Amino acid sequence: MSRRQIREMIFKMVFRVEFHSNDEVPEQFRLFLDAEAEPAEDERDYIQKKVADIVQHLEEIDALINELTDNWKTSRMAKVDLAIIRLAVYEMRYDDDVPVGVAINEAVELAKIYGEENSASFVNGVLARIA
Repeated sequence: MSRRQIREMIFKMVFRVEFHSNDEVPEQFRLFLDAEAEPAEDERDYIQKKVADIVQHLEEIDALINELTDNWKTSRMAKVDLAIIRLAVYEMRYDDDVPVGVAINEAVELAKIYGEENSASFVNGVLARIA
């Protein structure tokens, strides 16, 4: 599985987290993997660790997003865009293996696929402020 496919799976799980409590995340992860093409065990562990790290840092990530965006607090953002931005901010701030430019580029690509017509430019603008 490519890094892009793994990132996409992480994004989908981060999106699910928005609709479930933290104690439901392990069950949601299991259900998610049942519905997706089963990744290899090391990929599964990697995805699970990244999602857990994002959930652990969610308050900090959201505080940073809210601090650096004007008139677009996380509570007003489209859930897909928010999940993409959360993943990218996590990669930019907490994942030393992902260069900032790569995190932004990958987030924009996810927004093109899963977001609305203006999602890519919105995600790019938010992440540019954070970078």
